[in-house]
Amino acid sequence: MKDNNISRFPIPEISTLPEDIRTRILETQEKSGFIPNVFLSLAHRPDEFRAFFSYHDALMNKDSGLSKGEREMIVVATSGLNKCIYCVVAHGAILRIREKNSLIADQIATNYRKADISDRQLAMLNFAVKVSQDASVISREDIQALASHGFSEQDVWDIGSIAAFFALSNRLANMANIRPNDEFYQMGRIEIR
Repeated sequence: MKDNNISRFPIPEISTLPEDIRTRILETQEKSGFIPNVFLSLAHRPDEFRAFFSYHDALMNKDSGLSKGEREMIVVATSGLNKCIYCVVAHGAILRIREKNSLIADQIATNYRKADISDRQLAMLNFAVKVSQDASVISREDIQALASHGFSEQDVWDIGSIAAFFALSNRLANMANIRPNDEFYQMGRIEIR
């Protein structure tokens, strides 16, 4: 294990990791040009790494009634309220890229209710925030409000599952003090000359 400022917990040497985890990390590095710190931070617990990213991929990469950008909106809005700097910065970068909008992530992370989003997306985020902050008060009316905006039952499940999964992720990242990669801050931003 090497000393680091990425997390409060050990960061293993990539060469010591199980092959499947090492391969995933190196493929991600090749695709993005760097290794997201969350990969390194979770790698010291291989079974949990696999479970975390398996569920992440099932939620974020499948065909759905939600666009990939809308999924990232959920992550950024709920992570902002959960004060998770890692997820706000990392998923804010992905949101800017997916939506081709350099302003949207900052708006949603700060106050999604004032962001330049559609009424449908506002309803989606209202529900996601409710799941993230106090799921015990979810009611039939909440589900009906989403249906009135054209969300299917499967979409509602997806919204709730993404919000719930990232509530877990936010708590892990905050507990471990996972630092966002510097690269995320500039991704999808307008180039200033």
